[in-house]
Amino acid sequence: MTSVTISELIWIVLLGIASGLMIGCIGIGGVILVPALVFLADVPIQISIPAAMLAYILSGLVATAVFAHNKSIRWSMAVWLCLGATPTAFAGAWAVSVINPRLLEACLGLLTFLSGLNALRPRNVDEAPERTVSNKSLLVVGAVTGFLSSISGTGGPLVLVPLAISMSVPVLVAVGLSQVIQLPVAIAATIGNALYGQIDLVLGGVLAASLTVGSWYGAKLAHVSHRQAGRPVN
Repeated sequence: MTSVTISELIWIVLLGIASGLMIGCIGIGGVILVPALVFLADVPIQISIPAAMLAYILSGLVATAVFAHNKSIRWSMAVWLCLGATPTAFAGAWAVSVINPRLLEACLGLLTFLSGLNALRPRNVDEAPERTVSNKSLLVVGAVTGFLSSISGTGGPLVLVPLAISMSVPVLVAVGLSQVIQLPVAIAATIGNALYGQIDLVLGGVLAASLTVGSWYGAKLAHVSHRQAGRPVN
């Protein structure tokens, strides 16, 4: 990592904690991480994305452990999602190394904008009956999630949660699945970034530590809030 001041380091740590808290709680938090690094901290996007993907390995593992402990992960769905996501996440890492940084920034901005629109869209999640999702559909959703997450540095939850909810998957289940998919996406993307790009291990380590703290508390908060609302966990 290029030399940074103490205040900049503290800012990056706080950014990681805030992003991890949102990822663990509602599944959408990676949307703020890379844009903030790129547009506010002036970290090149082809450095920011690999560092973020490396960080998601540890934070995803911790959040997955919390959700698994609370029995709120549907492993039968997670397996198919991960099978679809792994190869496309690797392909996304290769794409990051060859695509013009300006185009990457434009894609990241568009994804951020669409995420904001989706957050503003009214929905009646609790009233929608749950539907069975086919394994083929899960493979496709996983593939889309893997590529878009890897090429944008958002880890998986940002893309998967809205898609899962649109298929009438319960919110907590969608968030749980998004924690699991972080692992193959982050691992495959990191391998690809190591082969085709460059990884700032120091920046990745700082982000991993701060994201993990936030993700752990966020995952705990998600289950506390769910129980207080009187909803079944699974």
